[in-house]
Amino acid sequence: MSKLVLFNKPFNTLCQFTGENGDSTLADYIDIPEVYPAGRLDKDSEGLLLLTDDGQLQNQIASPKHKMEKTYWVQVEGVPEDNELEPLRLGVIIQNYKTKPAKVRLLETPEVWPRNPPIRERKNIPTSWLEITISEGKNRQVRRMTAAVGFPTLRLIRAQIGQWQLDDLKVGEYKVIEVSTPKAMAGPRNKSTQSKRFSQRHK
Repeated sequence: MSKLVLFNKPFNTLCQFTGENGDSTLADYIDIPEVYPAGRLDKDSEGLLLLTDDGQLQNQIASPKHKMEKTYWVQVEGVPEDNELEPLRLGVIIQNYKTKPAKVRLLETPEVWPRNPPIRERKNIPTSWLEITISEGKNRQVRRMTAAVGFPTLRLIRAQIGQWQLDDLKVGEYKVIEVSTPKAMAGPRNKSTQSKRFSQRHK
């Protein structure tokens, strides 16, 4: 059996266990030895990060060739009409690259934790939330996609990777499940073994 750690990464935390003096890192929240991120999440993005002690499982999750879907809740500046989101469903050009078709819909404001610090809102411009599902992972792709259609991203939360979801994980909290690697995508057979929440250490 292999360990799979589901972690709700806070804003402004590096997706690694070491950093420069004063950086917030995974080590401030996760005390499990020999686990490594399966994929990455930008420092200024939040939400689901998977870590594992199994290289095969890490590859299944992170490698682009497996095209594992990832779903994001995205707070954007402005309130798009549905037809304005159609280019995202067809693919948009970002940095001379056309994205693969995404699943996109307007989302009711999700029940999420307050961000610290809060987003910067412009007084006379409303915001809205989108749910965006992609099967690729170019650098800062979702942010560049929403900007390309005129709705800049203000906050980005990853809610799901493949079958694994944030569910009720609080920010800074993780849980550990055990998976049998050849059946790692079977989901319902995964056994939950541990759940723990860490407060960030004072530096």
